[in-house]
Amino acid sequence: MNLPEKIWRTLVLSINSSIKDAIIKLNDTGLQIILVLDRNDILLGTITDGDIRRGILRGERLEDSIGNIMRIKPVVAQHEMRHERLVQLMHANRLRHLPIVKSNMKVVGLHFFDEITSITHRSNLIIIMAGGIGKRLRPHTEACPKPLLKVAGKPILEHIIERAKSEGFSRFIISIEYLGHMIEEYFANGERLGVHIDYLRETVPLGTAGALGLLSSCPELPFVVTNGDIMSRISYADLLDFHAQNDSMATMAVRMFEWQNPFGVVKTKGVDIIGFEEKPIFRSHINAGIYVLSPEALNVLQVKSHCDMPMLFERLKAEGNRTIAFPMYEQWLDIGRLDDLEKANSENSDLV
Repeated sequence: MNLPEKIWRTLVLSINSSIKDAIIKLNDTGLQIILVLDRNDILLGTITDGDIRRGILRGERLEDSIGNIMRIKPVVAQHEMRHERLVQLMHANRLRHLPIVKSNMKVVGLHFFDEITSITHRSNLIIIMAGGIGKRLRPHTEACPKPLLKVAGKPILEHIIERAKSEGFSRFIISIEYLGHMIEEYFANGERLGVHIDYLRETVPLGTAGALGLLSSCPELPFVVTNGDIMSRISYADLLDFHAQNDSMATMAVRMFEWQNPFGVVKTKGVDIIGFEEKPIFRSHINAGIYVLSPEALNVLQVKSHCDMPMLFERLKAEGNRTIAFPMYEQWLDIGRLDDLEKANSENSDLV
């Protein structure tokens, strides 16, 4: 359908905007595209979720200009084009949105493939690792497993399940060990939440990947694995799609972590000073604790043998398989310490 002007106008940013501005607008509108226009409504480029993630992988910062990541030659349609041709053009180019322009590239509309607005049922499994002891969260975890600690009145684990359910997922497996009976008693088979839940019962800690060796049968489709103490606004569906589009064996969600050296750095070559850098900022990608694995990835695991996810990725890479990173910009919090739990429960938290 062709979106009304009052709607597509909400998707417009100027070239002076930042990547952070684009992320906020994508989140606020939910329509998955930004139109970058000049003062005369001339189309300068478009930005999608994928453009942002590719920019982050290249090292772009959120305060950098959207000009660094926008697609400057997007597919467009002339305003006189018939509806049938618009649909054909979108199918051929696998597009969800198609800017409608006049001959001078002035935007006069936006065609939106509205079939994607309905929730698509996802048959993929979501496996949640919930067996950890949570030592750093004591005394809260002395009589309660960490994934059952409450954020905004609900267990962390329930937030994870409900978020996945909102995207069409209905099949879950929870790996339990420490105080696992409490998790099983709380969620049972998932009927109360309108989903189906099975359990992997570790008798000894097997690590974030080793527990997958307890699966009674190999999944038929790629599946999501997430730590049970992660609060996030990530889209599991987008993560799965990214995994499939890049023909990956294993995909790891990663976040940009910044650390500023509190001191001025002196650059030397031998004994000679060659330069100075005042309180430099170092950036690196960190493991966000959320993954997608293809079924074949399980072949490198040994039953009842300890294995963490980084080790699994290293084994897969050593055998020549493709392992990739999915750069996150969504809200994310690893609830591993008491102040993390307090942050998640703060009034201004937008994790729930």
